[in-house]
Amino acid sequence: MEEHWASIIEAIGEDLQRPGLVDTPKRAAKAFEFLTRGYKQSVDEVVNEALFPSDASEMILVQDVELYSLCEHHMLPFIGKCHVAYIPTGKVIGLSKVARLVDVFARRLQIQEALTTQIAETIMAVTEAEGVGVIIEAQHMCMMMRGVEKQNSVMKTSAMLGTFRSSQKTREEFLSLLQLKC
Repeated sequence: MEEHWASIIEAIGEDLQRPGLVDTPKRAAKAFEFLTRGYKQSVDEVVNEALFPSDASEMILVQDVELYSLCEHHMLPFIGKCHVAYIPTGKVIGLSKVARLVDVFARRLQIQEALTTQIAETIMAVTEAEGVGVIIEAQHMCMMMRGVEKQNSVMKTSAMLGTFRSSQKTREEFLSLLQLKC
């Protein structure tokens, strides 16, 4: 990957011998591996059996989980927050595991629409929840730094599974809880 970064830097007309760029291909390769580390992670490794028996049967919401991803179309970042809610049926997942699962999928070349669905489907499968709701709000550098250059645009996507899709009351509860700030 380092050689490819060197080629890209040279292709834009820069001198790789310039002091500020001498180690840039190495640093860029290392950074890109970090930004796409989700390809080297599996759901099973991340969850690591952090499922716990529970009598909880009401909605659990993890709000404002930061996420950083790369748009698969331009390989520019999109940055935002993810809200994940589920209704357990006998077991709950460790709190930090929800954030880690968001990262598994966010740290891949992505589109936000697919990311939202992947997170929801994974939480549903892992927890065997009655329902799962996921909303992502993000700003896309491909909209802000190039193209239409709209600085204040925010994209919102949602995925509603199980009772979050079939029950309007469940959906409304989820959306009303997002309005509350602690």
